[in-house]
Amino acid sequence: MTTAAIYARVSSARQKERQTIASQTAALREVAGQWGLEICDGWVLEDEGWSGATLVRPALERLRDLAAQVPVDVVLCYSPDRLARRYAYQALLIDEFARAGSEVRFLN
Repeated sequence: MTTAAIYARVSSARQKERQTIASQTAALREVAGQWGLEICDGWVLEDEGWSGATLVRPALERLRDLAAQVPVDVVLCYSPDRLARRYAYQALLIDEFARAGSEVRFLN
């Protein structure tokens, strides 16, 4: 089976209160099942209250380390802006994951 990690992020207190990170994660789990992807234990990484304008975020750092250390076939993210706000950062991360052998897929 193809393995996948999930990355979700919300930046504002208002988003945290509305539990949009939970809805992102639920939608990603659902699509992972539809696409035949296995989410390994501990491979759901969530940054709550972190801006997408920076690459220094705890869960993103763990995801980058994970992909560099073990085979992660697919990195699932709700939308490109959840990965990073700046296009240049999105491209950098997608390239970094590709070099590690991970495909990045977005739900939206």
